[in-house]
Amino acid sequence: MTGAMNSACPEILTEVRGYLGCITLNRPRALNALSLPMIRALAAALLAWRDDPAVQAVAIRGMGKEGAFGSFCAGGDIRFFHQASLRGDAELEDFFTEEYALNHLVHHYPKPYIAFMDGVVMGGGMGISQGAALRIVTPRTKMAMPETNIGLFPDVGGGWFLARCPSHGGEWLALTSEVVGAGDALALQLADVCLDTALLTEAWDALAAQARFDPHILQAWQQTYVTTAPAATLPLDAIARCFDQPDVLHIVQALELEKGAWATATLQALRTHAPLMLEVTLQQIRRGAGMRLADELRMERDMVRHCFNTRHLERFMSATDTMEGIRALVIDKDRQPKWNPRRLEDVTPQMVAGFFVSHWPTSAHPLRDLS
Repeated sequence: MTGAMNSACPEILTEVRGYLGCITLNRPRALNALSLPMIRALAAALLAWRDDPAVQAVAIRGMGKEGAFGSFCAGGDIRFFHQASLRGDAELEDFFTEEYALNHLVHHYPKPYIAFMDGVVMGGGMGISQGAALRIVTPRTKMAMPETNIGLFPDVGGGWFLARCPSHGGEWLALTSEVVGAGDALALQLADVCLDTALLTEAWDALAAQARFDPHILQAWQQTYVTTAPAATLPLDAIARCFDQPDVLHIVQALELEKGAWATATLQALRTHAPLMLEVTLQQIRRGAGMRLADELRMERDMVRHCFNTRHLERFMSATDTMEGIRALVIDKDRQPKWNPRRLEDVTPQMVAGFFVSHWPTSAHPLRDLS
């Protein structure tokens, strides 16, 4: 059986090939960054296939500039965030509510969901891949959670899956916004296997030809296309030593005692990101370590509302760290964000705590139905 599903969004291509539901993110000029229509189309396809006995598994990939693969997903549409916030557009609220519900659906999908994380896999791209039954990287994978770079926090379930990386590696990834390759993604347990880039199209077609998708079949299929990943380079011992601290200020102090290029680069990243949002991010991941995914996503939904309207600090719209970060890094591109406060030493526990206060009673929370 082969057939395309109708989609109201041309940036999401869906097709059933044999027993496999195939999804291609089709916004290559924007590195497949997710828009609200794309999120809605993804959710619609997954829900339809979840209840269709003829579909036994789902695979997702991105369209590159020269054809399929080459880029998975660069995250959410940041320019939309900025524009929607300035005009008070309710679709900004819808975006995060529906994106986080989609992330939850992926993590709890009852059929094998296979993510081809080739090329750029960042932010929202991680949200639609980390819950996969099989997370495939390639030698050209560039993975990151870059939200702290723009004064945001690693959402899309980042507080849950980054908290489960070994050796405080998830905290390092979140706080620095650094990019890692396939070897380090495997070492951080954010990927399962590395496939040969040159064989991706063949692997995709062979997957669609399978008659069953049980673990043994999938294992045999991936072994046909597996390749050795680039060597992991992260100093996990040093990360564990430096990031095992009560707050970001103490992490910085621990890094100052380290020697070498890695410590220098890490210090540089932490000194350029929003001090308040760094402390909020660390608290998010530490809380997420003891939470169920649904509860962690509800917490993120509370947090992101504060990011664009930081009521407990009386900062709204363009006055927030998040909007200032987007302005400096994406809109004006002057790379000179004016963070408030400017130093880690000036961040108080009360400033951080306000991000974890919900705007909604439990019965009215926009993600109340997640289980």
